[in-house]
Amino acid sequence: MNNKLVPADYIVFVIYFLIVSFYGYWIYQRKRKKSQDTHDFFLAEGSLTWWAIGASLIASNISAEQFIGMSGNGFFLGIGIAAYEWIAAIALIIVAVWFMPVYLKNKIFTMPQFLKTRYNETVSLIMTIFWLFLYVFVNITSIMYLGALAINNLAGGQYLHPIMIGLSLFAIFITLGGMKVIGYTDVIQVLVLIIGGVVTTYVALTMVSEKFGLGKDALAGFTQLMKDAPDHFHMILSKPGPNSSQNEVDKYLILPGLTMYLAGQWIINLNYWGCNQYITQRALGANLKTARTGILFAAILKLFMPVIVMLPGIAAYVLYKNGSIQSEMSLGGKFNPDNAYSSILGFLPDGLKGLSVAALTAAIVASLAGKANSISTIFTLDIYKKYIKKDASEKQMVWVGRITILVAMIFSVAFTWQDLLGISKEGGFTYIQRYTGYISPGIFAMFILGMFWKRTTGAAAIAGLITGFVMAVVFNEFAASWFGHETLLYTAFINSKGVYEIPFMVCMGWSFVFTVLVMIAFSLGGPKINKNAFELDAKMFKLSPSNIFLIIIILLVLMGLYVKFW
Repeated sequence: MNNKLVPADYIVFVIYFLIVSFYGYWIYQRKRKKSQDTHDFFLAEGSLTWWAIGASLIASNISAEQFIGMSGNGFFLGIGIAAYEWIAAIALIIVAVWFMPVYLKNKIFTMPQFLKTRYNETVSLIMTIFWLFLYVFVNITSIMYLGALAINNLAGGQYLHPIMIGLSLFAIFITLGGMKVIGYTDVIQVLVLIIGGVVTTYVALTMVSEKFGLGKDALAGFTQLMKDAPDHFHMILSKPGPNSSQNEVDKYLILPGLTMYLAGQWIINLNYWGCNQYITQRALGANLKTARTGILFAAILKLFMPVIVMLPGIAAYVLYKNGSIQSEMSLGGKFNPDNAYSSILGFLPDGLKGLSVAALTAAIVASLAGKANSISTIFTLDIYKKYIKKDASEKQMVWVGRITILVAMIFSVAFTWQDLLGISKEGGFTYIQRYTGYISPGIFAMFILGMFWKRTTGAAAIAGLITGFVMAVVFNEFAASWFGHETLLYTAFINSKGVYEIPFMVCMGWSFVFTVLVMIAFSLGGPKINKNAFELDAKMFKLSPSNIFLIIIILLVLMGLYVKFW
């Protein structure tokens, strides 16, 4: 295994960089207006086609936390981690059918604007601050750290900080052109990450087949994975019993069997795909037909993402188990799962390794650019325009947006420079899911009740936000010691640190339930129809035949996958 880049790899990478850069500049010159306004800069209003929206959604979503974090969980857990991707496909259907009509009919351009329109200024301001902190201190930082760490492993292990700076500068270059440049360059980014990801998966599977004397046969390698690691090919993990190993318990704490499908998995996905500025922003500038088709196109792409982000992790597990991955990828004598993907890249031939690094970079840069643009949009429209300079011109707001992008990137580099947030300790993917889980129940409850229950009040929204956070803290940190290890609501297990822990998806589910109950109780004290309630009608949710066809295809594929790997 050669875990270093050679000149051929650098040449491939430079070609990728030049293509994306020149294409982005061409898009900027071709589509820019004489006077760029805020809707054009932040939303690319009317500029993105359905395929650009779909590709941009995937490019922004698939980043270091998937390539590195999910691949690491593939190494540790197996195919069960693909639930995040496959349930996301159903979540995207729900967003396309029910969420987007509400947003577009009410001319919603930011998530804080939704909360102001539906509830009040106080709710909007609280959540604006929450989202800005979340995007800067959880999302951008984790993407930056995990991505730089993976590329650094391939570049010799001595260039972590220069790589961080390089990734941030590349993302800034794309982001300063506005959402239209991000959207269209994401089409290239998706092509690169899919091609590079497929190449990496193919090489990983052929390495497995060669290891077991089956020749260079990717299909035979996949079959061998299922034979050599059968425990890695179950979507639903069994609940640990008294005789279960610590390894089985640790897996269940991350993916708690059927219980995670009762609430936690849905809250994660529906909140991420439907109540998240970073994601919905790509479709908010389009008409309903274009937005829906783009989102459903993203759902189809989502079905195939585990092939390129999860299978390499399982392959790395089998290769490590059989002695083909050496100890230099280990930490303290034990393999670090977050090194699984980069360990596979070490087996790629010269040139192809550069393509896979380009794919990883594409995923990282696309996500950084998308999140930076969302931070810029929220700060400019929901803080600067409302509270700092209400009479700001369009030109001033665009420049404030650009300055905000620079500041966000500086913060992300500063906090990842020495891993101040401890991202490496938890495992990248789990780090993001766990800490977003503290606020996801409250946010999702506010949105879902605000959209579809006309009685929901602003006071209920604030009470729900507080309840969701408090309940998440209680269930995650204190419930096991306060109420016991076995209750009607949960079972706590001893984790690898010797502490009783409730699976965080179970915590998220119960936090959501209590939040909804509190919001209902508060709302029942108000008028039967809140004055800020949205007007809904059946025509808003009517689907075209092409949309129905896409939805049926997605559901049939998902059904087949779950039947096969239950």
